[in-house]
Amino acid sequence: MLAKPDNLIIVIFGASGDLTNRKLIPALFELYKQELMPENFAIVGTARSQLSQKDFHSRLKNGVSNPDIVAKTEEFLEHVYYLQLDPGVLNGYHELKSELSILAEKHKSRGNYIFYLSTPPSVYGIIAENLALAGLSAEDNQGWKRIIIEKPFGIDYSSAKSLNNHLLKFFNERQLYRIDHYLGKETVQNLLVTRFSNGIFEPLWNRNFIHHVEITAAESIGVEDRGSYYDHSGALRDMIQNHLLQVAALVAMEPPSSMDDWAIRNETLKVFQSLRHFPVNELDKYVIRGQYTKSHIKGKLAKGYREESNVDPESRTETFAAIKFYIDNWRWGDVPFYIRTGKRLPTRVSEVVIHFKSTPHRLFVENQEFCNTGNQLVIRIQPDEGILLKFGMKVPGTGFNVKNVNMDFRYKDLGNGRLPDAYERLLLDCMQGDATLYARGDAVDAAWNFVQPILDYWKNHPEAPLFGYPAGSWGPDVADDFIEGKNINWRYPCKNLADDGVFCEL
Repeated sequence: MLAKPDNLIIVIFGASGDLTNRKLIPALFELYKQELMPENFAIVGTARSQLSQKDFHSRLKNGVSNPDIVAKTEEFLEHVYYLQLDPGVLNGYHELKSELSILAEKHKSRGNYIFYLSTPPSVYGIIAENLALAGLSAEDNQGWKRIIIEKPFGIDYSSAKSLNNHLLKFFNERQLYRIDHYLGKETVQNLLVTRFSNGIFEPLWNRNFIHHVEITAAESIGVEDRGSYYDHSGALRDMIQNHLLQVAALVAMEPPSSMDDWAIRNETLKVFQSLRHFPVNELDKYVIRGQYTKSHIKGKLAKGYREESNVDPESRTETFAAIKFYIDNWRWGDVPFYIRTGKRLPTRVSEVVIHFKSTPHRLFVENQEFCNTGNQLVIRIQPDEGILLKFGMKVPGTGFNVKNVNMDFRYKDLGNGRLPDAYERLLLDCMQGDATLYARGDAVDAAWNFVQPILDYWKNHPEAPLFGYPAGSWGPDVADDFIEGKNINWRYPCKNLADDGVFCEL
């Protein structure tokens, strides 16, 4: 049983928004039901909207309502308060401080505060500064102060570095929690356990035995109602710079000296610092971008990206991006890493695939299926979370006909085991002062520094290729030629809407 966190107050800025109602309050309520919240706590929602506490509770009930636990819901909401506050006006923070002093007395929080910034990124710096000016950032004998910052953390290297420098004027690095919900997923965390608790994997986890590493984050939906945001972001900023590079760092990192959050994040930083930068004049060899076009999916017409709401009809924003890169260190040498992400692909799936090298002497070359794929370790992040090992097995009968077979584990096979939502895990970690699954400032800077040349190249070379791909396909055809090696391409878990066995959910 996990120890409960210290008594505290959580202040949510932008509490009238969708994230609070859809993710934050439901996550905190789940922790409350599991008796993982502190003995005494309060949640204060703040926003510009003029709401009564009753109206605020009514909004939140949509995310936590359950006819079987009405009493528990009402009990939880007794800890939830609302305060109208304009994040850009300092006087409101003095009012907030007074309110927090009253609640600290009532809920015995001893001055422990978490400030959650569920706001537009443009006010992150303003909120941090005003909290400091109101005397709400300094840590002393009266309790600790932590601030959680949602992505996007900057829109490029320059803005991210500027934001980091600004925040560090008012909070120290150990107070800053830059949230990446991808790192809260159970299977992402299990990467550390799979690698460092099993003697059978770590000896093989290097350039001597691994041919290449593949990381995929596919979405079957389009941009939906996020056209105005996405058209200024694109797949590279939205998914690769943060989520997928963080996953790659966990795959590639060296064993940490301990499971301390600082030790683990030291090792992921070293990965980012070891990323080989692209030769600008050869960037097209290492990066592919695409944009989905209209197509029929299961008999229904799907819009092309440029036909979506609030999207420029001549937009060159990428909805698909694939990158080939190398990590220049002793472990990885010239092992290529491949990352791809895209919208309007055949299915929703995120996974890491470790492709092991073939045996040095191929005795069973007549079986092309097995020889072309070889051994794979598939770590499924979502959906149907689990791990799959693909290896060759003799088909019963005469001769030596070899077939690929699967050995798999799925979290749902644990029966009563419940997979916590990413926000549940991350919020609980912050309450307990564990920043392992949060991005550190130097790592954010290093990740932006890696992708910045790509952004600059696309901006300065409008003629750079932007490949169209039909909605419902696996992206541009040229992506198949991306991966080095004869007869080797991406793993397609649900190619042509066909089931691949243990994982594909369609």
